[in-house]
Amino acid sequence: MSIAAERIERLHRLARRAAREGDDERAREYVRLARRLAERNRLTLPRAFRRFACDACDAYLIPGRNARVRTRDGHVVVTCDCGHQSRYPYA
Repeated sequence: MSIAAERIERLHRLARRAAREGDDERAREYVRLARRLAERNRLTLPRAFRRFACDACDAYLIPGRNARVRTRDGHVVVTCDCGHQSRYPYA
């Protein structure tokens, strides 16, 4: 695993912890840093990170607190407090 990938994983853990503690701005900054690092090193963010980060406002999403999760016919819809929706399939 590359150094950049390890740092992205570390930033994911830090963002999750900050969001759980209620420090949303710090979590948002960790998400931005991880995205910038992935772009610079031409890496994709891990699936868990992509699904728990809002594409529009960079918030780290916690279902029930700042995100609404609904299941539809064959896909999950995650709605952030900012109004942005993400959809992904499930089997």
